[in-house]
Amino acid sequence: MTNILKRLRRSMGEGGQSIVETALVVPALATMLVGSVQMARVIYASIAVANAAKAGAQYGCQSGYTAADSTGIATAASNEAPNLTVSTTTAVACACSDGKASTCLNTDCANSHIEETLTVNTQATVAATIRLPGLPSSYTVKGQSIQRVVQ
Repeated sequence: MTNILKRLRRSMGEGGQSIVETALVVPALATMLVGSVQMARVIYASIAVANAAKAGAQYGCQSGYTAADSTGIATAASNEAPNLTVSTTTAVACACSDGKASTCLNTDCANSHIEETLTVNTQATVAATIRLPGLPSSYTVKGQSIQRVVQ
């Protein structure tokens, strides 16, 4: 009788337990890995788009002429983020140095001078590498840079 009990105890080992645990944990770890890679791509694109806005503003703030050159600003922004399709919008705002509003005409600021401010907005869409339930299929990242134009 004792031989039978010893044989039963040996055959009821825990050899398959590690396979079951692995089968349960691997899908969760793979999902976390894919999600981390996807978020890293979005963060990288966000940094690149912000840098593109800064590059466009740096080009545009050189003078009043370059501030009006929206094509040159867009080119500078696109060159900063060559792996992304970056859309760029620009706006120039004017104010008098004494704080009064201005329409960018020289006659607006009689007792002061005009200060131009260039705003460059950039935007790009990043597609998801793998679509996961509960997460969007694409992400839109935006950047903005505001600088004074050199007179």
